[in-house]
Amino acid sequence: MIILRNRDKLKERSEFVATIGFFDGVHLGHRYLIREMKEAARTRGLRTAVITFPQHPRRVLQTDYCPRLLNSLDERLALLRDTGVDYCFILDFTAELSQLTAEAFISVLSQQWRIKTLYIGYDHRFGRDRRDGFREYVHYAANCGMEVLEAPRLTQNEVAVSSSEIRKQLSLGHVETAAQLLSYPYRLTGRVVQGNQIGRTLGFPTANIQVADAFKLIPSTGVYAVRVTCLGQNHKGMLYIGRRPTLYRNDNLTLEVHILDFLDDIYTQEISLAFTHFLREDIRFRSLHELKEQLKKDAALLRSY
Repeated sequence: MIILRNRDKLKERSEFVATIGFFDGVHLGHRYLIREMKEAARTRGLRTAVITFPQHPRRVLQTDYCPRLLNSLDERLALLRDTGVDYCFILDFTAELSQLTAEAFISVLSQQWRIKTLYIGYDHRFGRDRRDGFREYVHYAANCGMEVLEAPRLTQNEVAVSSSEIRKQLSLGHVETAAQLLSYPYRLTGRVVQGNQIGRTLGFPTANIQVADAFKLIPSTGVYAVRVTCLGQNHKGMLYIGRRPTLYRNDNLTLEVHILDFLDDIYTQEISLAFTHFLREDIRFRSLHELKEQLKKDAALLRSY
């Protein structure tokens, strides 16, 4: 996949079938849209392109907005590359761009990026104030010699596949359902930082995680089975997300993972966590002994997966 940014020039004279969106998650719905686009490109003898933005458009329009993202930009690009598209055009979403009408934006796509066919999702809207819809896009595009196609809605077990639905499932701790809608396990990446080492005194040493992307969505509080990738190796892990109610009255959210059968020093190392199962809710125990006994049960359950 060739990545081009705002001011980059297309070096070849190809014309494209393209689709546009933020593509947070690059989930089943996005992949369905991209497959439809690739088939349209095959029948027309054109190249394929995905048009996306480096940051959430709402961050430009509302600077205090804090999105809860499923992917960082690098993660999105890696997932898009796996779909087999030819190009990814990354457009900076600016205040000026937000003021373009849908008609003017379609003209930019036609003239600057040589889009001949634009494939859009069933609910996608673009242009100033998002006033226009599919019927208007078809009319504007015809004036540029462009074709506009609309993909139908994709559902999974009678649930519409969308980024907002996946966020909802993760916020409920339903990581298995989220993985089905994403087509891969939800993942957090960060760095191991110094903790208070309480887990070590209980026989369950943990690595405290500082998540790399401040806008990444953190699933609901609780204990999860995760696949841990660190130092080039994979391990089973037991991830705690919570505020340590047994130890403190604390408003700060903590992420710490106990890696099974692992004793290496990994302070400052990058670590990746792929969520596989929800084990239990965050609980306030009456004593550290009670907490330790529960951790033994959690570890036994984790080993069974």
